[in-house]
Amino acid sequence: MATTEATSARVDSWLWAVRVFKSRSQATAAVKAGHVRVNGERAKPATNVKVGDRVVVRGGPAERILVVEKVIVKRVSATLAAQAVVDQSPPPPPRELTVRVAVRDRGAGRPTKRERRDLDRLRGRG
Repeated sequence: MATTEATSARVDSWLWAVRVFKSRSQATAAVKAGHVRVNGERAKPATNVKVGDRVVVRGGPAERILVVEKVIVKRVSATLAAQAVVDQSPPPPPRELTVRVAVRDRGAGRPTKRERRDLDRLRGRG
């Protein structure tokens, strides 16, 4: 496994190798968009990460806080990838605290005035 370990690696390559993103191009795009911070600083794709660095990835339903345990450059199995990172992300909020979303049946058409008022009341706008 000496070929997959290094002392430092590009942040986009490392995020792809530890399976945070499905492809390296997705990881690079997220870093360029400003969704990734390394030790509190906004990262560029070529920013190097080393053991002990704190990587914060915004996007999706919640923010992920990752600590680099092992630097890997190539994509490895899921068990080895899990050993290379410590996930310190906070747990998701309880289901009771999440916002309820009104769902209409497909093909039900446009809501009537009464249904729209009920939706607005449900969303807290009325």
